[in-house]
Amino acid sequence: MAPIDALPAARWQYDPNQPHLSAYATALSNETVTPDLTSSLTTIGEHQRRLRAQRRRGLLLVLQGLDASGKDSLIRVLARYMDPAAFHAWSFGRPIGTETQHDFLWRITPWLPAYGDVAAFNRGHHEVVIAERAWPVHTADHYDWPTRYAALRHFEAHLAQEGTRILKFWLHLSQEEHRQRLLKRLDRPHKRWKFDAADIDAWDRRSELLGYVEDALTATHIPEAPWFVIPADHKPTARAVVAAIVAQELETLAPDYPTADDQILTSYRERLTE
Repeated sequence: MAPIDALPAARWQYDPNQPHLSAYATALSNETVTPDLTSSLTTIGEHQRRLRAQRRRGLLLVLQGLDASGKDSLIRVLARYMDPAAFHAWSFGRPIGTETQHDFLWRITPWLPAYGDVAAFNRGHHEVVIAERAWPVHTADHYDWPTRYAALRHFEAHLAQEGTRILKFWLHLSQEEHRQRLLKRLDRPHKRWKFDAADIDAWDRRSELLGYVEDALTATHIPEAPWFVIPADHKPTARAVVAAIVAQELETLAPDYPTADDQILTSYRERLTE
């Protein structure tokens, strides 16, 4: 296995000059060395604690992918070594009820990470320019896609300016692997509960949906909140790559614990040893 820095995050960044997802691998070759997952998770755990101790920055992870792309299991793995008091995961399905009566960013705002926290969105605010193009929540005249793209860019740039770092991941599945995972949901009782009729509709409209994804990635990939295209046909590889990227980011956001005031520490010691 390779050390964390053997696969720099830039290698997996989406390139707006190469917008078609067909240009991105869904699996790595056998010769490609993947980073060590345990090493990355250990780094994540340590630097998440430093992030919490500093309480200056937050980290938001946005996981997007077709049904059965491995978003749930990836979040479970990323959380393995993290302090649960400072890690939160949220899932956003189709807007319902009160959510449909507000602007499209309203429902995600309360779940953004506080300073010192890490939050993961299992599908997030980009659903408004992907899923809603396929399955509109409102009437057709409600949608202005270029304006929504601009709003997402401005929203994420604002969050970054205020101290929230955003990393966005597209879990990239091949058509055959997608088909096999949907079949597993049907065939295995412990997975069957996750299957929904919408999964079949999404399968039938796969090419259309991926076109919307390409548009969204191109329009919302900004330096403050980059997209990464992760080869997801092999779940352990996808987890290792994402964990390495997150570990690198946390090392940058929180390299050290806060500096202590030696004079204050001395006075506390004196009080405790009186």
